[in-house]
Amino acid sequence: MAGYVRAMALPLLNTFAGNPLDRAGDRRNDPEWLAEQAANPEALALVLWEGRPLVEDHADGPRLQWLSLEHARAVALDREAFMGLWKGAPVFAVEVEGSIDPTAGPLQGLGAFHEMREAAAMLPGPDAAMAGGAKSLFDWRRRHGFCAACGTRSEDASGGWKRICPACGTEHFPRVDPVTIMLAIYKGGDEPRCLLGRQHAWPEGRMSALAGFLEPGETIEEACAREIAEEAGLTVTAVGYHSSQPWPFPSQLMIGLLCEVDSDDARPDQTELEAVAWLTRGEAKACLAGTHPTIKAPPRIAIARTLLQAWADGDV
Repeated sequence: MAGYVRAMALPLLNTFAGNPLDRAGDRRNDPEWLAEQAANPEALALVLWEGRPLVEDHADGPRLQWLSLEHARAVALDREAFMGLWKGAPVFAVEVEGSIDPTAGPLQGLGAFHEMREAAAMLPGPDAAMAGGAKSLFDWRRRHGFCAACGTRSEDASGGWKRICPACGTEHFPRVDPVTIMLAIYKGGDEPRCLLGRQHAWPEGRMSALAGFLEPGETIEEACAREIAEEAGLTVTAVGYHSSQPWPFPSQLMIGLLCEVDSDDARPDQTELEAVAWLTRGEAKACLAGTHPTIKAPPRIAIARTLLQAWADGDV
């Protein structure tokens, strides 16, 4: 790469970032200590049903509904994870499975379960971060019930943060898939412009930054350049880091970048992207404000919107 775009220091966190819990990662490997936390009468639990957090209406707006761990365990036995400590009090997450909404039964009157994207848009940042982390952890456990080395059913350990194979002893840890998401910028012409792309499955008018998973043996910068070349046919000349975002669908780390390209001759590959558009800063601001005639900005919970806002405001 020929250089780097200078990135700003973010005053605000992306959605699903800013988890306020002390994860106690150095202590959760101790079964006795975990048992003490679970027995603590102040132990709290947030509840998920099929990946949806339980949200209560509050005078200050929607927020997570907290139950005592004892109450939560009565609803869902053996489907819990230790999430950390909050001001010294142990915090757990409990997942309820099945097709029947628990608020129609044992959790009636305690709030409503909302799909995670919907919940994240309404919850305070710390609440969304805790719920998103719990969802990712349960999704991993659901997908990795058997040892990848020998096929034996693995067992829960470390409060849900590890699985151990009883046959061969292999330890399995939650995986996080890194994704580069980048706003490409072309500085030629009368004024700088940024590139947005559109996938066919998205709502009408929706466009976003380009993105793709890192491949084995690939750096962040190389992944950025490869994805831009594959999806839009452009050559990246500089890459700069902006910010990152945990994305619990199911468990990704979005690595937010801004990159410069050497041309505005973008050609959507018709596989990942069906269309692309170049926006000036003024057009980007209209898009973010909802006044652009044809293009809808990425949703507020997405890091793609953070990148577009930062560029539109001239903060990079």
